[in-house]
Amino acid sequence: MNDASTEGYLRSDWRTWASCRDSDPDGLFVQGAEQHRAKTVCMGCPVRAECLAEALDNRISFGVWGGMTERERRALLRRRPDVVSWHELLDQAKRHHVAS
Repeated sequence: MNDASTEGYLRSDWRTWASCRDSDPDGLFVQGAEQHRAKTVCMGCPVRAECLAEALDNRISFGVWGGMTERERRALLRRRPDVVSWHELLDQAKRHHVAS
């Protein structure tokens, strides 16, 4: 699979590649200090950016998504109200990072 087809596949079906796919989903919908433990599941996840973009684009307000808590996502959304598509922005950032 080349990069373009992999990127399209991950965008449409990223959950199948997620590090948390086989874990208890309730473990990602916790509060307080438990959120920091839940975030460790996201470290090194191959689809972390896609997961985060999903939560940001859809304004998902509960749970840990893409390594960020709901509070962290709300703060990011407040700082960047100009972003129309988080999927697009994070894809661009990922491509830039890989190219450099």
